[in-house]
Amino acid sequence: MSSLSSCGKSACFAVLALFSFYPAAVVASADGFAPERKGASLRASVDAAAFESELQNAMGEALGCGGHVTEERLQDIENSLKSMHRTLPKNSQGRMDRRSLRHLAHRFFNEKFSLVVRGFEPSRPVSDANWGNAEILSARVPGFVEKVLESRHSNERGFDIRDAAYVVATIEQLIFDSESILLEKIYKDQRKSVQTAFSQPVLRKILEAYIVHWLMGDDQEGIRILLSNRTLLETAFPNWDLLGHFVVGQISGLEYERQHSPVRAAKSHGLAGGNALEASYSFDDVHAIVGGITKSFASFWESECIEMKDTLMSMDPLHTGRVPLSKFYGTGLDSEWRFGESESYLRELGALDETNQRGKQVIIPNYIQAASNCIVTTSHYMVCCANDCNPILSEIEAGIAAPTAEPAQLLALVQNMSSVTSLEDEVPVAIDATLSAQLESIAAAHGGQVPLHGRLFLQWLHYVFPRECPFPHKTGTVVQTAPHEYNGDYVATVEEMKAHKETDVTDVATELSANATMAKEEMQWMSQWSEEEELIAGYEGLPSGSWRKFFIAGSFVAFLLCSAAGVVSFGRPKAESSNFLLPTHRKAHFV
Repeated sequence: MSSLSSCGKSACFAVLALFSFYPAAVVASADGFAPERKGASLRASVDAAAFESELQNAMGEALGCGGHVTEERLQDIENSLKSMHRTLPKNSQGRMDRRSLRHLAHRFFNEKFSLVVRGFEPSRPVSDANWGNAEILSARVPGFVEKVLESRHSNERGFDIRDAAYVVATIEQLIFDSESILLEKIYKDQRKSVQTAFSQPVLRKILEAYIVHWLMGDDQEGIRILLSNRTLLETAFPNWDLLGHFVVGQISGLEYERQHSPVRAAKSHGLAGGNALEASYSFDDVHAIVGGITKSFASFWESECIEMKDTLMSMDPLHTGRVPLSKFYGTGLDSEWRFGESESYLRELGALDETNQRGKQVIIPNYIQAASNCIVTTSHYMVCCANDCNPILSEIEAGIAAPTAEPAQLLALVQNMSSVTSLEDEVPVAIDATLSAQLESIAAAHGGQVPLHGRLFLQWLHYVFPRECPFPHKTGTVVQTAPHEYNGDYVATVEEMKAHKETDVTDVATELSANATMAKEEMQWMSQWSEEEELIAGYEGLPSGSWRKFFIAGSFVAFLLCSAAGVVSFGRPKAESSNFLLPTHRKAHFV
């Protein structure tokens, strides 16, 4: 049963009351919502009325208004947010602003599940005209949710940690709803009733179809061909057997839960189509497994991410977190499918450093985190590689436990941490005089304190941990665009890659020898440093010195989420691929 907790009936009524005037704004943005691509998915074709209904239900359930979000779940979310929440600036009433609220939601999903929730990307401003129609519709969600939350405390300004838990629970519920709709479609395609329980062989067939739909998105013809030809399916998805083992593991997880929950076990037996002596699986069971797949798929894919990062680090002997574009493409020419993004696409993703006179360079952590490496891309969220900077941020937040810190405090904390030199080795962090001076400079611009949630501190962290922490671009200058969403050639031609490779006349040994006596300053390794600050939280409300007034306007905007299943692109670009089945002609690859 749900708990009304502190929201009370007024907030529940607010969900209904706000929809009395809110639909007009949503419908106005729904023009052209159905995509032009052939074979559009359910999620892409959902209309505004269905979207409103799902949002209303999800928000109601998050607020405990007769839904399934329990007080225990909300408390679990709060516990996960506490360390981050302590470091966010608060107003005189102990509340945070909208930017901080959305930052918490972004970090929660990114750290827990390696999910990047659409609309919460730190680099994307609210006015971005390149958003897809589904995201334009979803952009109405933040205002609606914030109005509902504000109705809980109309005499106070800002949001508390329980409000952040409501936001997370709302997103979880919307994702849950979208999974359910796709699963219902698969049941319908296979002429199965959602009221019937099935044996494990049938369950595996259902889950196999779900995975193919999830990864292939709106390529209905490709889905049909793959599901009708087992041999072709295994060829199109290399190491398909490993994906099968992953699914079996999710089923085993459900079985373990059943054994420790007699009530659930009883419900899963004796249903129509089931056998009292054989495990049977209801629609709710299958839905629970699907939810586990969404949350844990990034860990399954992480081996691929690790292999990519290992390859890039081998091309970075000077430990700058950067790889010359010539070496990047030289490796891409020899690879089956990796490192083939075009120069313009790398630039849009924020993975290209063009400031160094030594030539264009690919920024390792920005590239690993780029949308082109997200294994699943839906209109709601992306399943991406784990962000190696999150554990570093968490350790700093736990050690500081405040929105700001003195430079000496940060230096003492960070110098006791370790940095990656290879996937097997870590070394103590080395902070030279230049980096120490930069930290002092950041503090001087902020009254002697360094704001932890500012672009300049994140930039400083990037140069301290160049292989783990992405370079933080200014808001609106880069976009996390999936390959099939990019307006241009996202894959470099063989001629372009060869032209870049031919400019590289040095090998690793030669480069190391040439730079053995060079200081990092001479290598221009910090050429990308920018003095422009952007604060991603409401520091202006804090009593402090002469804060510089640079604030992100409209970051972490647009809450995602429609209520159906969506456009999914799978895999990574391959320079030359003849596989017509996979979306945007990319080849799937499992390790």
